[in-house]
Amino acid sequence: MSSTSSEDPSDTPNDAPEATPLLAPADGVPAVVTTADGVVAAATLLAGGHGPLAVDAERASGFRYSQRAYLLQFRRRGAGTVLLDPIPVTDALGPLADVINPLEWVLHSADQDLPGLAELGLVPATLYDTELAGRLAGFERVGLGAIVERTLGLSLQKGHGAADWSTRPLPDTWLNYAALDVEVLVELRDAMAAELESQGKTDWARQEFEHILALGPPKPKGDRWRKTSGIHSVKSQRVLAAVRELWQTRDQLAQRRDIAPGRVLPDSAIIAAASADPKSEGELRALPVFGGPRQRRSTSLWLSALERARRLDTRDLPPRTVPFDGPPPPSRWARRDPDAAERLATVRTAMTALSENVSVPVENLLMPDLLRRVVWEWRPGIGAESIETRLAEAGARPWQRELVVPVLAEALTPPQVTDR
Repeated sequence: MSSTSSEDPSDTPNDAPEATPLLAPADGVPAVVTTADGVVAAATLLAGGHGPLAVDAERASGFRYSQRAYLLQFRRRGAGTVLLDPIPVTDALGPLADVINPLEWVLHSADQDLPGLAELGLVPATLYDTELAGRLAGFERVGLGAIVERTLGLSLQKGHGAADWSTRPLPDTWLNYAALDVEVLVELRDAMAAELESQGKTDWARQEFEHILALGPPKPKGDRWRKTSGIHSVKSQRVLAAVRELWQTRDQLAQRRDIAPGRVLPDSAIIAAASADPKSEGELRALPVFGGPRQRRSTSLWLSALERARRLDTRDLPPRTVPFDGPPPPSRWARRDPDAAERLATVRTAMTALSENVSVPVENLLMPDLLRRVVWEWRPGIGAESIETRLAEAGARPWQRELVVPVLAEALTPPQVTDR
């Protein structure tokens, strides 16, 4: 689970009543499963439980290249908690998958953990995401700590969500923290289910959870090198090519070593080297970062990357901007299409009113990018039926379309002017 799920101090309401600290699991911290026999025993234990399965996974984001899970946590009523190290038993998880894959899983911010779990062959039949449930319920703070405190009156331990979970052995305090992340997750699921039922949003949540499972793992994004911090300052295509070559070299090195790319070479160093275009070891090492002992071993790699960029034919240089099939940034709408800018302002006002009326954030009512596309593409004569079709094709759920289509149709249709 990411550090934002239960670590952010701002996630706790200042005016909330005093919560009861949850300092340790009620049954203690179980020993970590690290063997194939242990996996079988854990599967048998969980099979003897009943009801939904609380699930969490700890990664080493910011430390490792991969997004693999380094610790898995499970808890089920009647069975208790299981902590499992998947690294030594990656090929022995079949018995566990047979037991838990047919169950309903309860996760907090499921999209963070599901891809890594799927890599291990662990995929739920159904899902309950307590963070998303909090958003649909209109909660202002939906981090695990805040939502547990609000609904259950308990205060979770903080402090290790952003740790390097690839560390071995894992410290006892970390394991205590990990066990607590699933200690009351099923109880939280029940509390959120009751809250959504009282608001008439149970079916909305069901559709959202089914949508998350249907999406599957995220698709790799192209031109990831263009996300390099500071790249906005680069105007030359040749320098952009150098950024790309350095980024790709770093990425390959990071993947081979399983180290987070930023720990191999910071983005700022990539931009500095691409801009300075050093042609010798001395010139490169004179730049910040590259003169350090860790970077000196890779000097030839970075110089080779820069040389490849210099040798590129002009036709092979990356364009300054990436062609985009969608609308321009909203800040440019007034200049590009004043009517569209006016439509967007009207739609935003209407969507904000809808959001307040149903107590659901605007971004959960409809993806912001899809909303902008619909407004930008709108032309006179496009009515509710066409908007409905457009949203359905883009994956908007039925509950979203039921709420949003009438609002968009009314906001986009200019008022009729009658002659007197």
